Amino acid sequence: MIAASELILNADGSIYHLNLKPGQIAQDIIFVGDQDRVGKITALFDSIEFTTQKREFKTQTGTYKGKRITVISTGIGPDNIDIVLNELDALVNIDFKTRKVKEKLTSLNIIRIGTSGSLQAAIPVDSFVMSQYAIGLDNMLRSYCIDEISNTEIEAAFIEQTNWDTQKGKPYVISSSETLADRFYTTEIQKGFTATAGGFYGPQGRVLRLNIQDADLNRKMDQFDFNGIQITNLEMETAAIYGLAALLGHKSISLNAIIANRSDGSFSKNPYQTIDNLIRYTLDKLAK
Repeated sequence: MIAASELILNADGSIYHLNLKPGQIAQDIIFVGDQDRVGKITALFDSIEFTTQKREFKTQTGTYKGKRITVISTGIGPDNIDIVLNELDALVNIDFKTRKVKEKLTSLNIIRIGTSGSLQAAIPVDSFVMSQYAIGLDNMLRSYCIDEISNTEIEAAFIEQTNWDTQKGKPYVISSSETLADRFYTTEIQKGFTATAGGFYGPQGRVLRLNIQDADLNRKMDQFDFNGIQITNLEMETAAIYGLAALLGHKSISLNAIIANRSDGSFSKNPYQTIDNLIRYTLDKLAK
């Protein structure tokens, strides 16, 4: 039996942070960072059956072209992903009455729709990148046993080529779900290798008033190459999603709307349209 201190439920029987009860989520779940983006997606739905919000975690479940879909705002960063994915898994794979893991486990499909900045000049603003791999620079996933799901060869190459300071923790590399990659890939989207940072400023090489440990890291990431695999973009959630999903037996894919290019300093003239285009692309793929 899982102790009350480990599986925390609210007074109404909902899971602690997400404020959700079993049955209120679909098998196909879209992750967004911004809580306001939840409503922008579900505005395209045929119907909405359920809405709740607690803190930054807003959830709506409804139907789009006959497909039941849940949209959840995760907030920003790998630490929030740790909360969201563990609680979603608990909703489908733990019996809240007995506090025991179910004998038959459910696998969820997790699709992240996010904004991101490209590190490569060849990936322009307003394009889409599907993360085939993700490298976590945040260290969160190292709290779990990840040897069976991580790509140690790419990790070692990254540490060597960037002269990574392991005092910051050891980066981890996780692949997307091949099933979902096949489902969402078309010529409209580029396959990429996404770097997940643990913060927005220093961890992504931005300098305001504080000096950073490696001012040259972005350039070294730009130049990283492992058998033709290059780091394409930088954001704050994908590697954590891929890692926890793989550990828990769920499928995950990250679709990125490129609204900035760190290589040439450009920014999308209409980022909201780019995001809207990716939302419609994702929903139509899910509905098929």
